[in-house]
Formats: sequence, C-alpha cells, structure tokens
Amino acid sequence: MKLWRVDDVMTRDVVAVEVGTPYRTVVDLLVGRRISAVPVVDRSQRVVGIVSEADLLHKVEAPGTVRPWFRFSRRRRAEDAKAAGRTVENVMTAPVVTILPSQSVAAAARRMHDVKVKRLPVEDDLGRLIGIVTRSDLLKIHLCSDSDIRRDVTDEVLPHVLGAPGATVRVETRDGVVTLRGRVHVRAAAQRIVSLAGQVPGVVDVTDELTYDVDDSIFVGSDRGMPFGVA
Repeated sequence: MKLWRVDDVMTRDVVAVEVGTPYRTVVDLLVGRRISAVPVVDRSQRVVGIVSEADLLHKVEAPGTVRPWFRFSRRRRAEDAKAAGRTVENVMTAPVVTILPSQSVAAAARRMHDVKVKRLPVEDDLGRLIGIVTRSDLLKIHLCSDSDIRRDVTDEVLPHVLGAPGATVRVETRDGVVTLRGRVHVRAAAQRIVSLAGQVPGVVDVTDELTYDVDDSIFVGSDRGMPFGVA
C-alpha cells in the first residue's frame, strides 16, 4: 500500500521572491502566473516568509491610510504597516510554517488545519526551498481509481490482519467508498480491517458489513487472548 508523502503531490517548479522585491513586481507575478502566494527566500534559498494576495490587499483596502498608533490593536498596526509597504520585506508574513518532503500527506493536512493556512512551503533539511504544497495538492490522493483502492485493501490490508489471504472477505469499491462483506473469526479482526481500509489512500468511506464468530472484546483486560484468523 502506497503511503503518500508531501513530495508525491507538491509543486516542484515553485516561484519565489526575495525580501527586496518591489510590491508591484509581486502583484504582476501573482496575476501573471495565476497563483495566490509565493514563498520568500534569502540568497541561500532558505525560506524566510511568504507573501499572499491577502498580504497585498491591505494596500487596496486602505491606500495611504495613517492612523494614530495608540488607537488600534497590534494587529491593526501590522495591517497598516503592510498597507504602507513598498517591498516584500514590508508585506510578507513571517515566520512561515513549512514542511519536509518526507512527511505524509495526512501530516501536511493536519498542519494546515492547525495553523489555518492554505499552503506550506516545502524545504529540505537545510531549510532551502524545494517546492510548495497546497490544499488542492493534498486532494490528489483521491484521484486513485476504485480498482487501485480495491487492490490495496485486498493485497495489503487483509493479509496483514488475517495472516492469510482473506478468502471470506469480499471487497467492493465505488466512487472511493469501500464495502466489506464476509466473516472472520473474532470481532477485533473485523474492526482492524475496517480501520486499516479507511487509511488506504483514496478511500472516502468504509461500509462495514463484516460478521464474526467470537466477540473477543469480552476478554479485554484479561490474559485470555483470542488469535486472529479466518472462519
């Protein structure tokens, strides 16, 4: 079963700017390339920030506005400073949240959610920019075909749990939804199959129609174990 990593879905031909790049140059770049943000790097290609449409829009929202510093919050003063900015250094967001190419797509999705960002610059072990991954890039795992998903569940999940080909477990896939039917020996095996099937790249949901001979949950906490197996 393929474990999708950031370097499987990221954009490698990434456009970047340096801190001294003029504001207007960044606007031209975003509009011309039809992108919504660019990483900011130093002369060694290390990531030092990111500048997005949201950063640039402060100048559109409040052109030339000057407010008494004591009347507004720190956030408002930072927004006003960006509105007055002339170069990337004045308008970029820093520090920036990044990710390594070896991390999983799931880890990237969690990080985006936790820090509430739409994209993550990808850097190598030295902090140098090597790509960028966006929310739409992460959705590429759901481009897996139903046949690929079924093969992963049948060839990777079932033997791992049952210890032998799962002849009594039938796998059907449609539009990314996996349906599991059949009979196994113990309840824990059925639950493990469902859990692992849900982790297969491309799976949208799992319909559990498995049955079992023994409810081994009653032995949890005791020294009486029940082996996994096929009925």
